[in-house]
Amino acid sequence: QVQLVESGGGLVQAGDSLTLSCAASGFVFSDYAMGWFRQAPGKEREFVAGIIKSGNSAYYADSVKGRFTISRDIAKNTVYLQMNSLKPEDTAVYYCGAALRSYVTAMNEIAYWGQGTQVTVSS
Repeated sequence: QVQLVESGGGLVQAGDSLTLSCAASGFVFSDYAMGWFRQAPGKEREFVAGIIKSGNSAYYADSVKGRFTISRDIAKNTVYLQMNSLKPEDTAVYYCGAALRSYVTAMNEIAYWGQGTQVTVSS
């Protein structure tokens, strides 16, 4: 059974940091590019960050570039999102997704989704 389980969300103040984790099981983790997406209330889900299968290259939405870092531990079947200098506009439900391709930036490329974890940033 395929599972992606996010954790690490919470309520923080502007300027704080959080690290999200996404534990994968039920598929060959190293065959999939991984991505983080987010959905704020009343808005569409959007791409945040992605990492290629090997973990050697990552890429980011302009809105988080320089503040967020995506990484993956293939031995632990886990992908992380380190979020620094958080802003109120980062408030959203954060989802991880797996794509059977070299890299992922779009929702329609995702084969498996996690259930999401809430991040709330107060001003």
